[in-house]
Amino acid sequence: MSDTKQAASAAGVSVGKVSRLMGVKGMNDILPPQSARWEWLEEKVRDLMARYAFRNIRTPIVEPTALFVRGTGQTTDIVEKEMYSFQDRLNGEELTLRPENTPGVVRAAIEHNLTYDGGKRLYYMGPMFRHERPQRGRYRQFYQLGVEALGFAGPEVDAEVMLLVHTLFQELGLKNVRVEINSLGVAAERQAHRTALIAHFEAHAGLLDEDARRRLHSNPLRILDTKNPAMQDMVSQAPQLLDYLGEASRAHLATVQGLLTTCGVPWTVNPRLVRGLDYYSHTVFEFITDELGSQGTLCGGGRYDGLFEILGGKPTPAVGWGMGIERVLELLESQQSSVGAQALDAYAVIPDAASLSQVFPVLQALRAAGVSVQMHAGAGEGMGSFKSQFKKADASGAAFALVFGSDELARGEVTVKALRDGSGSQRLERLDAVAAWGGSLQSRA
Repeated sequence: MSDTKQAASAAGVSVGKVSRLMGVKGMNDILPPQSARWEWLEEKVRDLMARYAFRNIRTPIVEPTALFVRGTGQTTDIVEKEMYSFQDRLNGEELTLRPENTPGVVRAAIEHNLTYDGGKRLYYMGPMFRHERPQRGRYRQFYQLGVEALGFAGPEVDAEVMLLVHTLFQELGLKNVRVEINSLGVAAERQAHRTALIAHFEAHAGLLDEDARRRLHSNPLRILDTKNPAMQDMVSQAPQLLDYLGEASRAHLATVQGLLTTCGVPWTVNPRLVRGLDYYSHTVFEFITDELGSQGTLCGGGRYDGLFEILGGKPTPAVGWGMGIERVLELLESQQSSVGAQALDAYAVIPDAASLSQVFPVLQALRAAGVSVQMHAGAGEGMGSFKSQFKKADASGAAFALVFGSDELARGEVTVKALRDGSGSQRLERLDAVAAWGGSLQSRA
């Protein structure tokens, strides 16, 4: 068998009739024009982060598996069921595609001693990976925007990172998003609540499903998140952590609430909003919509003052959040179907290939001036008729057509024809004066 046939056979491809390869289920291609919405959102994010003095951090997609076992939690669904983990064939190292990014950011902060000279406000955007059943708003490769404020202990920073989310949603024009908050207090308060919680669940052991029984002693807080209808009444009667908070923890939460209220952000306390990991403390929060079904949490976060020590660093306070970009875009599209659509300023109608030497410098000058221009490209030897080119110009969504007719070019001119204002107006402009008139074509903000 030839090397080619052997390779094809090993890849599971039939020799002689090559099968079509498809993407991995739950890992989606982002194609134009949808990708323009992503670029629009990313630009909004970068601008807002700069105004809040958050700086970008980019960590590897692949990290040591131990980072997530320690940083996310051995008993979490992420570690138990959802991680894409593998062994490096060269050195045997256990590696994982990141299912979330907070452990990676903290690992980088420890490794590079980022907080040696004070706190750091950081943000990231990028893909995360979880092996779960793909469904609306929940994919195996999904994109997350997140912030991590490292080295800040005060409740004012908890409020600040929440205000950042609120401001972003306002500037995107999102509606019908509510804010839920809770407090997890400090370790001693959580331990007292944990003891009471286990006692409550043990007293109602007959109502616990298999998942709840498995978590009863390892991670009882997660039982509060159950979606099992048969357990809802029993869970609603469970002891609330708020009842176990001391004076300092209550004051921390009250400060956060007061700052949000002062800035006009409505909130509600949800005593069942928890994070089932020991390093979380004080404030936790979620931004939620009812318009995306079961995947309505757009953003979730909280304070995680214990994570640095768990990952081998010095005690360092920290607070942050993660936001699902796909969910935000889906909500945007359902509320504002045209938001983020890419605007094309001009479409160049070109009579023949012989004209290209005159047309190209003009198009380059326009692009240098910030004008977006799509050049008509012919099929084969011909450029196509003017009629067919105008159809493509109209279909492109461009605001203007630039008509480089033979008569115009002979005079050193181009016809600029409006396509979107209903007037159909047109004017002649000089090819050697692009700087004077090119800016008038810009339709993008």
